[in-house]
Amino acid sequence: MTANTKRALLGCIADDFTGATDLANMLVRGGMRTVQNIGVPASSETLEADALVVALKSRTIPAADAVAQSLAALDWLRAQGCRQFFFKYCSTFDSTDAGNIGPVTDALLDALSANGNVNAFTIACPAFPENGRTIFRGHLFVGDTLLNASGMENHPLTPMRDANLVSVLQRQTRSKVGLVRYDAVARGVSAVRESFDTLRDEGVRMAIADAVSDADLYVLGEACADLTLITGGSGVALGLPANFRRAGLLEEQGDAAQLPPVDGLPAVLAGSASKATNAQVAEWRATRPAFRIDPLAAARGENVVEQALAFAQPYLDKAEPMLIYATATPDEVKAVQRELGVNEAGHLVESTLAAIARGLRERGVRKFVVAGGETSGAVVQALDVHTLRIGAQIDPGVPATATTGAEPLALALKSGNFGTTDFFEKALRHLSGAAQ
Repeated sequence: MTANTKRALLGCIADDFTGATDLANMLVRGGMRTVQNIGVPASSETLEADALVVALKSRTIPAADAVAQSLAALDWLRAQGCRQFFFKYCSTFDSTDAGNIGPVTDALLDALSANGNVNAFTIACPAFPENGRTIFRGHLFVGDTLLNASGMENHPLTPMRDANLVSVLQRQTRSKVGLVRYDAVARGVSAVRESFDTLRDEGVRMAIADAVSDADLYVLGEACADLTLITGGSGVALGLPANFRRAGLLEEQGDAAQLPPVDGLPAVLAGSASKATNAQVAEWRATRPAFRIDPLAAARGENVVEQALAFAQPYLDKAEPMLIYATATPDEVKAVQRELGVNEAGHLVESTLAAIARGLRERGVRKFVVAGGETSGAVVQALDVHTLRIGAQIDPGVPATATTGAEPLALALKSGNFGTTDFFEKALRHLSGAAQ
């Protein structure tokens, strides 16, 4: 670190790894040089970046553990000098009635409230219109469908069966939850700030914010300039870089998305069971080599890791990318969960793909496309990844990234629900530099 290193402006905590890269992607698009840390860094060394993102794997762990990890991340970000903080979760509000969005938000508000300020306030806005997530009258839509009929009701870990986010969040928190209605958002920044004041006077600490377009997100972002904490999906971060620029704290950055080139072999790993990833797997399999992991076979003791690596070797010899996947339909997922249990089934898939990732790296793979938030978390931990530089967008919500260090890896970490059907091919081209 040099003496004139600028301290970070925005400190972000994400509840999964792909969500972290999604948020970082938005900030880079806004001209903020962004570094993503995998877990809370052990070092107190000041990092040179405009925005820092701490990626946790806290979405589906017990709420008390999620709170503890999030507060540790907050402490580190505060030590880095961050002026504002962002708690990032999924654009489909993935959680259960036990948490973790409400409990973590409560804890962060408490920690950031000077002298126990009872008027501590934040918004909760998972809207991401570019990927079809919009909020109106507090209800979350995926495309033209309410959340609870979008396929998310079948999520194996966080089934979302209520589209009314005010109700969902209120069941998770001791704080009063309100709504920033679209009427105010449509009237602009001043009207939104007036809505904030009214809600505070009513004792509201968290407010779901309506948004149906990117223009709404820019309004909300500007209106939140004076909030210490903002929570939501990556979309609401669209308006945050401009706040720092207007305050004279952020210079224009022409190279915020620049990444170093990475040499090495390519591979694709998929663990998500989402509709989008199922379609991407089907698209790949139509013309490209693929190997499916059978969780039940792994549970029986079969060495599916070695089977997958043996399948991959001929393609590695030819430098031809291949897909190794555990993606399955909702009915297939339920069948495995009945046999193994929900947590055991998820852990088995993640640990198997993580072990395969280690084996692929040993065989020369340096470019990984990974589908699924939980899968991405397991893979980056298995590959001992600690810090990522964030590059240009591949698809909405998914940037290219590169690790730091002497032997860098190029990674595309994709939320299960994101990406076009040809995402795998597109991501590999991007990681190889053809799309840059």
